[in-house]
Amino acid sequence: MKPFDVYPLYDIEPVKARGSYVWDDKGTRYLDLYGGHAVISIGHAHPHYVEKLTDQLGKIGFYSNSVRISMQDELAAKLGELSGYEDYALFLCNSGAEANENALKLASFHNGRKKVIAFTKGFHGRTAGAVAITDNASIVAPVNPRDHVQFVPFNDAGALEAAMSDEISAVIVEGIQGVGGIHVASEDFLRRARAACDRYGAALILDSVQCGYGRSGKFFSHQYAGIHPDLITTAKGMGNGFPVGGVLISPRFKAVHGMLGTTFGGNHLACAAAIAVLDVIKAENLVRNAAEVGAYLAEGVRGLPGVKEVRGRGLMIGIEMEEPAEPLRKTLLYDEHVFTGAAGKHTIRLLPSLALGREDAALFLEKFRAVLQQAPVRG
Repeated sequence: MKPFDVYPLYDIEPVKARGSYVWDDKGTRYLDLYGGHAVISIGHAHPHYVEKLTDQLGKIGFYSNSVRISMQDELAAKLGELSGYEDYALFLCNSGAEANENALKLASFHNGRKKVIAFTKGFHGRTAGAVAITDNASIVAPVNPRDHVQFVPFNDAGALEAAMSDEISAVIVEGIQGVGGIHVASEDFLRRARAACDRYGAALILDSVQCGYGRSGKFFSHQYAGIHPDLITTAKGMGNGFPVGGVLISPRFKAVHGMLGTTFGGNHLACAAAIAVLDVIKAENLVRNAAEVGAYLAEGVRGLPGVKEVRGRGLMIGIEMEEPAEPLRKTLLYDEHVFTGAAGKHTIRLLPSLALGREDAALFLEKFRAVLQQAPVRG
């Protein structure tokens, strides 16, 4: 048996990591400006994180949600305090897609409706409900019905308001689109989305799977708009590499035994990882660091030759290039030993650890300038 071949792979195998660096099996060191799709939030192999997980594994690694797991209470309390959502409840699961699935179910349970409004270029996951609201027909199988979904242009408040009715169960939107190209939801758009949902009794779901957990320079990117969604989904940076996701749930939603469930969600190791992440974010002021180092990176990239536009907030940055970005990314990876990501044909996506230092950011800028001056870059 072999792995099912669905991933195009770079011929590099990281075997060690620390901070904002990874090493491959040949001993080559790489600067990590991608964090495995925004997953590495506090840096690779952070000592506090390693200690918490190791200690927990020596006690108990797993039991199901049929028993009391007090670490879930600790995690919820710390997340509420740090995010500013102390009056919300937390449902724990395993991934961003699961978080979005459960948010959609909660909305539908709450108002008894089925229809969902989603947005162009949005990405919410690959499971049945999440992929139906994802604007990419190529990953939607015939078994994934989407006749209940209406796609509206992103950041077009007028189009959203025109699409609203008392049949809409939920409006789901990313505070900053990740896969779609690092497009920021404007503050006016989010405020009008909140008002429209209130007007028609629909739930407003903010998908913060990639743009949440401090990445934008606030704990959740929608907090720039001063709104309170009904449901907030999170994952990726929540566990710094350990699979964990969650839904932050407004007090207006009533919990009923059995309405949601999960085997692995909120297990002891997942909670240990997520608590360690919050401890480090708070102790090291990583939300502020994301804002400051992100601003430094974005300013350093603007105006460089071949750069058309720089988008994003904090350490969620999209660099729109005039030419296709893949050759440039390959040159950065194989020649300059820098990991970056992509978001479309022309956009380089930067999603480093929130602990990225200014010195490492400066090193990236140095290497990026060097590659832009080369001609030609790798094909």
